Amino acid sequence: MTVCLLLLSAVALTAAVPVPRALTRAAWPEREPVVALWVWQCLVATVLLCCLAALLLGAAAVFHTVRDQVFAPAPPSVTAAYDLSAAPPWAAALTVLLACGAAWTTAMLAREFAEVRRCRCRARAHLRERAPDLPVGLPAARGPLLVLEDEYPDAWWMPGHPPQLIVTTGALHRLTGSQLDAVLAHERGHARARHDWLLHLSAALAAGFPRVPLFTHFRDQTHRLVELAADDTASRRYGHVTTALALIELNQHRGVLSCDSSRRLLGERVDRLLEPPPRLDFRQRALTTTAAALVPLVPLLITFGPGLTAL
Repeated sequence: MTVCLLLLSAVALTAAVPVPRALTRAAWPEREPVVALWVWQCLVATVLLCCLAALLLGAAAVFHTVRDQVFAPAPPSVTAAYDLSAAPPWAAALTVLLACGAAWTTAMLAREFAEVRRCRCRARAHLRERAPDLPVGLPAARGPLLVLEDEYPDAWWMPGHPPQLIVTTGALHRLTGSQLDAVLAHERGHARARHDWLLHLSAALAAGFPRVPLFTHFRDQTHRLVELAADDTASRRYGHVTTALALIELNQHRGVLSCDSSRRLLGERVDRLLEPPPRLDFRQRALTTTAAALVPLVPLLITFGPGLTAL
């Protein structure tokens, strides 16, 4: 059970307050939101892999049937290296606790995606009611861009099959051609990167484990970083000033420059677009991405280390 303790120690070090708080307070994620999203995903993947590996080894130590199935292809020396036959009295309680955590995580993910599915069905039904009728003779299928008659300026991307990009006539009247292109590029950036899945995953983990700092910070930072990443996608093609003006025009009625906490991100995004921070150089981006990708290998090395050593 030494390997299980090492895995749980890795979980404690990764999910503890200092690690997510340090990443949240760092300045470089604002310069490279895509790389920052990758780092957050690698940290979360590390915690989940540690818990899954600890659960598997704990079950193998407590239940002989599981041990025989897991170590069936391995020689006796590998099984002996893990010393699973002499499980301490608390091994069963730890295994049950990890199993409950795995079941709770699965339930939270299932609930989140079921709710997302219901919301999307309701939203699509509402869109079908609001969408203008097509002239007789045109095909009934609509394209990826849907224009709604509404004086309220708005534009959003609805994931699904097929995905749908929606823009209102209020946005068409308020935005110039280049500003509208920047807004559409922003929404397409969300769609290409599948930010919706990342948002749902972070929301499910934070709802299931609200007292785990890593998951709560992961949810909050994901909501912020996906918007910055989509802003960068639009600004690289249509310019920072054009994207900032489009953001202001589209959200002016919402109080884009308000100091209210719910609108503060809009103001931060506008300031960032008007005064874009310098990007990290290629070497820094490559090193950060590679280092983050190596972090999930830690639980794999801890798990397979004794077996590889025995071989």
